[in-house]
Amino acid sequence: MAKQRLQQVADTMQRILGEVIQTELKDPRVGFASVTKVEVSADLQHAKVYISIMGTPEERATTMAALQRARGFLRKRVAEEMRHMRFIPELHLIEDTSIDYSLHINDVIRQIQHERMVNPPRIDDEQ
Repeated sequence: MAKQRLQQVADTMQRILGEVIQTELKDPRVGFASVTKVEVSADLQHAKVYISIMGTPEERATTMAALQRARGFLRKRVAEEMRHMRFIPELHLIEDTSIDYSLHINDVIRQIQHERMVNPPRIDDEQ
């Protein structure tokens, strides 16, 4: 299938899933979660749905578990919105930790900058 078509399907699924998670899921265990990316397989049988979740590790685990239990509902809502498709991909929910990683890298850079300010590198005059 054309790469452009796969990207259109992924983008549409991302929009639908994001809206459904924010507005239609009634499970109180679902905290603040947003769909950051969707990757659809070439045969449209599977979709990796990356979800960013805010909160403590326990809250994130609880939210992810609740979303896993709601996969059938989420897939059904995607099917209702994407009626033109013969088959709706199986949803594979994956917690997106890239934001956490980028925050960690940012902290490391700040720490290095702070250390350089406190102990500036010395230029050796003997060279």
